[in-house]
Amino acid sequence: MPITKVLAVAPVRDLDAAITWYTSLLGRGPDARPMDSLADWHVNEGAWVQVFHDPGRAGHTALNFAVEDLAAERTVLAGRGIGLGEEVVTDKGARLASVDDPSGNTVTLIENPSV
Repeated sequence: MPITKVLAVAPVRDLDAAITWYTSLLGRGPDARPMDSLADWHVNEGAWVQVFHDPGRAGHTALNFAVEDLAAERTVLAGRGIGLGEEVVTDKGARLASVDDPSGNTVTLIENPSV
């Protein structure tokens, strides 16, 4: 099975609030609104982030984003009004910090020097 893209989907309670929050998180508005209940960001050629209005499933999703410099991303996000939680360092040296979106889905930024 050749896979051409991976789409990370976060079900949300309030689509407008989610679009505003993910716009702040990702630094730009959605790339597409293929239907009234969905917005997506094409974060790179093979990966998209989608928010989908689905109140029954909202708040039960985890999205992990690999970043090159966690400290720099923390500063950028703080300037956009998003505060990452406490940094955790794994036994292999990866650093990560998380924040919940308005629906309670967890977004974790991971800096992994071993990759």
